[in-house]
Amino acid sequence: MKNKTSFLPQEGEARPSRCPDNSAFKQQKLPAWKPQLTIETVLSSFFLIGAFCLSVGVCLILSANSVREIQIDYSDKCSDCSKLRENSSNWHKECHCSVNFTLKEDILGDVFMYYGLQNFYQNHRRYVISRSDAQLLGRNVNIQKSYCAPFTTYRNGTPMAPCGAIANSMFNDSIDLFYNLNSSVIQVPLLKTGNSWWTDKNVKFRNPKSYNLSSAFAGTARPPYWQKPVYLLDEEDERNNGYVNDDFIIWMRVSAFATFRNLYRRVRRIRQFADGLPAGNYTFHISYNFPVTKFKGRKHVILSTVVWSGGSNPFLGIAYVVTGTAVTLTGFVITAIHLKLRKKKTYFQK
Repeated sequence: MKNKTSFLPQEGEARPSRCPDNSAFKQQKLPAWKPQLTIETVLSSFFLIGAFCLSVGVCLILSANSVREIQIDYSDKCSDCSKLRENSSNWHKECHCSVNFTLKEDILGDVFMYYGLQNFYQNHRRYVISRSDAQLLGRNVNIQKSYCAPFTTYRNGTPMAPCGAIANSMFNDSIDLFYNLNSSVIQVPLLKTGNSWWTDKNVKFRNPKSYNLSSAFAGTARPPYWQKPVYLLDEEDERNNGYVNDDFIIWMRVSAFATFRNLYRRVRRIRQFADGLPAGNYTFHISYNFPVTKFKGRKHVILSTVVWSGGSNPFLGIAYVVTGTAVTLTGFVITAIHLKLRKKKTYFQK
């Protein structure tokens, strides 16, 4: 057995050094700037930051309030269709409803149509991860090893395309807008492409490579709640089919809150609608497919414009105003404390 002292360095042997290298970085000799915090610099920083946040917040709130928006809840107005969709065995039966509304003033500029859902929770962990990003890139993968379960394959082994709970629950109401001009009814032209993010459309979603989409998705089946296969999502535009369909891409970007809206269409600015939507009577024609009764949800259609700061959402402006107010009040408190201490110090010096 070796003696414990054999592990210690013997006489004449160099001890291993545990000191850092003699470099400017490791010896902390690099040039540095150490600010000298005086009462003048601290107070000026507080008041400047407060003024900046308050001014930006007011601008954002005024900008958000200038957005023209109309929101229509059609959950109760389509109650007959809602009752029909409560029974899942009626999925193959079509149901349509109409919602009339009036625009008292023109909505000028680009007009965007959104669908809104209320009390629909997309932030559940099992729901958020229930997708296969490799499949959505058009790769031939084994989805059994993904997080798509239980929406992976049917009992006969046929894989679902696309797989996962997010894709299976895709919003599938069809909404058309009509303008009632005197005795004539004019359909408002709507754009269904160009609504998704460029990175999603060109990077994160791709179709399998094949000479046509039907052969590319051969051997797969649509998700259980879908009414048509993925390669027929847009029968009017072949380029807007499969995994690169704009409505599908937008739905796959899940929301963090239970109440949210997704971009559905944009008004095409031609003919009577070159300047936007003129005032008058309008009608939404809705093909009702998406059930919301079981989770006590609500559905909306929103027509809105946008400004330089985005849509009608004052949250960011309110956050800036609250932050600016808090910083400014803190500056006044520090000023009061400083004046009080300086006055007391002057009194004792006398």
